[in-house]
Amino acid sequence: MDPFLSATEQLELIRIRAVTIRELVTLYLDRSEASQDRLNAYTFIDRRQALLRAELLDRQMFSGDEVGPLAGVTVALKDLIDQKGLPTTAGSSFYRQVGKQSATVVERLEAAGAIVIGRTGLHEFAYGFSSENHWFGAVRNPWDPGTSPGGSSGGSAVAVAAGLSAVAIGTDTGGSVRVPAAVCGTVGLKVTHGRVPLTGVFPLAPSLDTVGPLTRTVEDAALIYAVIAGPDPADPYSQVEPVRVPDPAAELPELVVGVPHPWVDHRVDPPLRAAFDAALGRLAGSGAEIRHLEDDFVQPPGHINQAASSEIAVVHGKWFPSRADEYGPEVADRLGPTMAVTVAAGVEAKRWREQLREHTFDLFRECDVLLTPAVAANRKPIGAPQLMVDGEEMGYRQAFSMFSALVNHAGHPALVVPLHEGGSPPPSIQVIGPDWSEDRLLAVGMALERSGVVRFRPPPNG
Repeated sequence: MDPFLSATEQLELIRIRAVTIRELVTLYLDRSEASQDRLNAYTFIDRRQALLRAELLDRQMFSGDEVGPLAGVTVALKDLIDQKGLPTTAGSSFYRQVGKQSATVVERLEAAGAIVIGRTGLHEFAYGFSSENHWFGAVRNPWDPGTSPGGSSGGSAVAVAAGLSAVAIGTDTGGSVRVPAAVCGTVGLKVTHGRVPLTGVFPLAPSLDTVGPLTRTVEDAALIYAVIAGPDPADPYSQVEPVRVPDPAAELPELVVGVPHPWVDHRVDPPLRAAFDAALGRLAGSGAEIRHLEDDFVQPPGHINQAASSEIAVVHGKWFPSRADEYGPEVADRLGPTMAVTVAAGVEAKRWREQLREHTFDLFRECDVLLTPAVAANRKPIGAPQLMVDGEEMGYRQAFSMFSALVNHAGHPALVVPLHEGGSPPPSIQVIGPDWSEDRLLAVGMALERSGVVRFRPPPNG
């Protein structure tokens, strides 16, 4: 069976009994185990429990019992999210929290019939964008194993891109779902803050943290989103808002697409810039109105990292600096300045976030969605701290997060999708919507898939 089929296609094969759930799960377990030396996508592969769960679901189906809407869908889970009875490592040398119960997002997936087959590698404590982990080794991009898959949810993106799992779950605090999606050529959904529960998820900066899917199609992202979204009284950030899911067959709605300047005018690799411009042209050709908007405030400021520092300092203050030698060098180097951020700087950063939301709300009064490139560059050699972006040297974190981190600070949802145009990995774009507009973003993404603008491609050696 083709391991790159979408989850939606796999569910249909299971429904007509063209394949058993055990056969499907075995395929992905075998591929995952065989790929570890080359890609290092996982910190743990749970063959025993995955097969037991598959056999149970097969028996229930053959008995005519009701099974959930995701019965048989394999999930690769970021090793930052609790599973009952298994240790969460957070990609660190010392954190080993054995879950007394699973995170809410895992409980919802399993209640719907999904099967978690393994826990995926990540940037240590999710505090970075490369997934080059000092303790577990670098996660490697299936398009070129000498390059980074992005981060921090790098293993989750690799599992989807390389055909090691049907879907994956990551977390996104500054782009950690969308960046690896863009760097590995998959779909990545960052939800509105408060839309998917954070209960049982190790925090980076809770007022920015989100949980979301990485998939091969936008339709699959909508399928997973429908299961994991919704309020949770155990999560203080959770919001009670209706969860709407788009009709997969719906036509592209009449759309006003905003292009935010000068944000989109920052340096971008020329092939990615050309692909972004071509996508704008295709959208205009499909009937969307392209509206160029100006707001000098809506762009990454120099102090953007300080906006999360006080929260990160609270999370790690019980360990750092007393256990600094148990952190990898990159994360330790970042935590030092993070711990030194003053209260005044934190207050100023909070004021900036409030102003940012006001400015983005003003933009959304003039358009339905905003469109940006997904990243400024999508190829980072493993070990390289700097990248060349349009002829200028730039730190890799800046290049990867140029268009993602701002969205977390504003709190809005965003969808990253791979474009049909060539490239290795493919270029991607980011579609941003106002709060609680995930259904519109997904509808736009699915319409772009049907029109051929957006398409997942397997890596040549995937």
